[in-house]
Amino acid sequence: MAAKKRGLGKGLDAIFAENDMDDEHAAIRLKTSELEPNRNQPRRTFSEQAMNELADSIAQHGVLQPLLVRPIPGGGYQIVAGERRWRAARMAGVKEVPAVVREMTDAQVMEYALIENLQREDLNPLEEAQGFRTLMQSCDMTQEDVAKTVGKSRP
Repeated sequence: MAAKKRGLGKGLDAIFAENDMDDEHAAIRLKTSELEPNRNQPRRTFSEQAMNELADSIAQHGVLQPLLVRPIPGGGYQIVAGERRWRAARMAGVKEVPAVVREMTDAQVMEYALIENLQREDLNPLEEAQGFRTLMQSCDMTQEDVAKTVGKSRP
C-alpha cells in the first residue's frame, strides 16, 4: 500500500494561482547568472545523483516549472523556490530559465521556501526542524503560527 501523501493547507499553488497570473506575474526568462540562491534555503544537501538526473532532464526538456524569485536591491534576483532547478540548469549548460518575479519580505521568502520543500516531502527531519526554527526566530512566530503558516498540524 502506497504511503498517503500529506496535504498542506497552504502552498505555492496559491502563489501561482491562475487568476493571479496576469502580465505582472507571468513567467519571464532570466539569465542563470542573474540569480543567486537563498542563504536561508531549508534544503542543506543536494543528492549528486538526483541533481545529475535533473540536469539530464532539463538538458532534454528544459525547465518546465518557473522558479520563484525576488529582485535584489542593486540588481539580480534571489531564488525563493526552485534552487534545485537552477543548479541543474547550470549543470546542463542552460543559460536562461523561466521565473516569476515577486516583491517579497524576508519573512515571506522564508515561508515560501519552506512550504515548497515541505510540499515535496523530501526534506529530512533535521532540515524541517531547522526550517521551522528559522521561521520562528526570524519572524517572531510561535509553533502554532508556524504550523498554521505552513499548513501542518502539531502532534
